[in-house]
Amino acid sequence: MGLSSSSRLPKNRAVNRQQLFSTIKRVVVKVGSSTLTEGTDLSLIKMERLVEELSQVKQNGIEVVLVTSGAIAAGRGRLAHYFQDSAGSTLDPSQSTKVASCNSGINPVIPELQAAAAVGQIHLMYGYKQLFEQFGHLAAMILVTQDDFDHRQRYTHISDTLRTLLRFGVIPVINENDTVAVDEIKVGDNDTISAYVTNLVEADLLLILSDQAGFYTRDPRKYPEAELISTIIQITDEIRAAAGEAGTEKGTGGMQTKIRAAEIVTGAGEIMVIADGSQPMVINQVLSGREVGTLFLPPDATRRMSARRRWIAYSRPTRGVLFVDDGAKKALTTGGKSLLPSGIRHVSGDFKFGDTVSCCDGNQQEFARGLVNYTAQETKQILGKHTRQLQKIIGNFYYDEVIHRDNLVLLKSSQN
Repeated sequence: MGLSSSSRLPKNRAVNRQQLFSTIKRVVVKVGSSTLTEGTDLSLIKMERLVEELSQVKQNGIEVVLVTSGAIAAGRGRLAHYFQDSAGSTLDPSQSTKVASCNSGINPVIPELQAAAAVGQIHLMYGYKQLFEQFGHLAAMILVTQDDFDHRQRYTHISDTLRTLLRFGVIPVINENDTVAVDEIKVGDNDTISAYVTNLVEADLLLILSDQAGFYTRDPRKYPEAELISTIIQITDEIRAAAGEAGTEKGTGGMQTKIRAAEIVTGAGEIMVIADGSQPMVINQVLSGREVGTLFLPPDATRRMSARRRWIAYSRPTRGVLFVDDGAKKALTTGGKSLLPSGIRHVSGDFKFGDTVSCCDGNQQEFARGLVNYTAQETKQILGKHTRQLQKIIGNFYYDEVIHRDNLVLLKSSQN
């Protein structure tokens, strides 16, 4: 099902892009494999164009962080005669998830992909180093996994490092550490990583360079009548559904991951743009305020989340769901209260102390996220109970609250 253009936007919010982008001081640019490759190989010409434009942005006084794909593509070309499947034909990395597992339970393709990433990462980053130095800029390499965003101490250390690099005038170049990443610690796509990084450094803008001109009502390669949406101010279920058929890329990302990135960035109070990475000078066009690509705006442009609240709400996956009654929801959303066991009606998921969980109302609508003080099993034992009953139910306990108000973040989309 496509997205009707008449239903996509409220009509009471005009956007002056020139004015909006005139205040940008720090930008995260994400470039996907499709923007960096020619066929199946990394294109140095495309890399040089990208670096030249990012250097111009930097020279114009805007701090730049680059989130890049391309390591597997770079390594695959150098391992071409090894990188074959059992039938002897060259293996396409994008098909890796479709390959059946061995009897041992290990996907036979993963080691080859990680080997390609190991070989390619050094060439990819060396290419960026050489190119940025040609334009008078120093680049730094940072490789991340989901663990780096999950753990508060590691998260703050990365934040400190990135902010120090920016203060020194260095351009950080970030990629997922595909060489060691497995399902348990893998973010999975650089769209999400770029959104995490945007919140991590509190950038003013996330610019995702895609193989499409922006977000369309339908996949324009299948439906010529599809319309490019210029501005989106609320990510609705209709938008999410349209993202499922808006096309995919050569990499692990697609429009669905880009919409997820937009939810993370705009939820924290920042803006995001999807634009065509093959378009000449596209970054400068976006920053100059031209009507390029699709602009995603936050629900409330006057409110920006603090760094810690961004971490709680958007930098780690939720491990479970707490369904609460109307009284508890009101206490949390309007009374500034903590979540007590008595307000919980149902528990879903398998979470531990300190994990992030979602809070949903009776209509199964998520309205908050927070750090939980009990395991899933303990929460199931005490849900609906008064605090004075906790000791009798679970013995010694340390918290009256299942989620303390200081560790609870209301989602802005729920407050509109």
